[in-house]
Amino acid sequence: MTDEAEGAPSRRDMFRMIGVMGGASAMYMAMAELGHAETTDAFRGPAKLSRPPPGASVLILGSGVAGMVAAMEMRDAGYKVQVLEYQDRPGGRNWSLYGGDTFTELGGATQHVQFDPGIYLNPGPWRIPYHHQGIHHYAARVGVQMEPFMQINFNAYVHSTKAYGGKPKRYREVQADFQGHVAELLGKSAQQGALDQAVSKEDREVLMEALRSWGALDGNFQYTKSLAASNRRGFAKDVGGGLSAVPVPSDPDPLSQVLNGRLWTAIAQMNDHMHQYSIFQPKGGMGQIGKAMGRELGPLIQYNSKVVDIHQDAKGVTVTYVDTKTGGPPRTATADWCICTIPLPVLSQIPMNVGAPLQAAINHMGYHPSMKVGLQFKRRFWEQDEQIYGGITYTDQPNVSVGYPNYDYFSRGKGMLLGAYVSTPESYAYAAMPPEQRIKETLHWVSQIHPQAVAEYECGAAVAWHRVPWILGCASTWTEETRAKHYDNLCAIDGRIVLAGEHASYIGGWQEGAVTSATDAIKRIHQRAMGA
Repeated sequence: MTDEAEGAPSRRDMFRMIGVMGGASAMYMAMAELGHAETTDAFRGPAKLSRPPPGASVLILGSGVAGMVAAMEMRDAGYKVQVLEYQDRPGGRNWSLYGGDTFTELGGATQHVQFDPGIYLNPGPWRIPYHHQGIHHYAARVGVQMEPFMQINFNAYVHSTKAYGGKPKRYREVQADFQGHVAELLGKSAQQGALDQAVSKEDREVLMEALRSWGALDGNFQYTKSLAASNRRGFAKDVGGGLSAVPVPSDPDPLSQVLNGRLWTAIAQMNDHMHQYSIFQPKGGMGQIGKAMGRELGPLIQYNSKVVDIHQDAKGVTVTYVDTKTGGPPRTATADWCICTIPLPVLSQIPMNVGAPLQAAINHMGYHPSMKVGLQFKRRFWEQDEQIYGGITYTDQPNVSVGYPNYDYFSRGKGMLLGAYVSTPESYAYAAMPPEQRIKETLHWVSQIHPQAVAEYECGAAVAWHRVPWILGCASTWTEETRAKHYDNLCAIDGRIVLAGEHASYIGGWQEGAVTSATDAIKRIHQRAMGA
């Protein structure tokens, strides 16, 4: 939420802002063209593989979602499967932190998580849209239960340090005022004939009625203090019962304040396809999916195995790795085929004899930074004091957003806020602080929205993804140019090796990209194996 020069917006600016509010579909398609978003109709169910040649084997590098989907399906088809995993757990970025967990980032900073039982932080993915049917399929297959994720909460806040005296505004107030003023402006344009070339007389009458309903306008098509407007933005005194039942309407903020406050930028984010209802989360934390898939694969996964060399020839693939726990001399694993799901910033540092096009694609890919900070509090003051149950508050402070827990509503015990979720270049400066300082700064920023936070705080954890040694970033970053140049080469089978993961999809940063990428990769490797 950046600050711009004050003054009346131009006609072009006005229609651009209307497009931001109402043009989610166009925005989403533009994102898809740039490789940032895509529908997931490609998932039509798990891969259906025929019986492979006798003794056929596959080596899978990495037990994130992509690696474990590939392992499950190829095992079921009859392949001999082995998975090498760098960490001591399955899941990759499908990860939840609980009390008692310990993790160390680049530079040696170690955090000992002290959350109470039942409280967790999802450092990576934290929500699953309804149309991500691939990850839903595998979660159900391994018995992970889902519960609703509250993406939009009209009673949460949008907050700018440059508007409204730095005080947060309820989401519903900003949305109602923006829609109301825009509806009034469009209504005036229609009444004055400014839209005659685009709208017939009959359509104009329908449009006027639609604007009155959409914007909560009065009989004169004005957005004013009224019961209708207050039913959207909230009342100064809410409805009740008995002699005190009569509501008191609230005063809408003037158009100039709504526009120059720029809080509508946060409202617009909720319209894109990935954030539209219904959205879900696994009960007990996102990491429950990774854990359950790991249990399903059992001894097929060899943990604490750091890959240091990948070599292929006409007969198969040989991977050299070291045991990160016991040490000792390097070991090797061999197979006919290899599905590599190692994140590209790490893979680019591992010797691998593949062709120049694939190597160039691997070397060119950068991952964007991201950081999350979880804060545990003595009580759920956001619910008890402010009636906020789930959802997200957006702010122009460095912490960017505050996420409210979507479980244990009305609990009288402790709770945790996602105090920061930063996925911009500014997260580099944020992450340059020691973890304890990140937590301290986050607590300060949260307290500007929720003053109770400082007195109620107990403990926290902060994960900066570009400082996580087994990935060195959050998720792949494609542009239209790089996708045109490198995407097909990244996904193509090179000899006996194929890559899979969210980076090899049009759904970067989402687990669905990992699932659909793995599904596609194993089908093509299977075809190659049958042909061989």
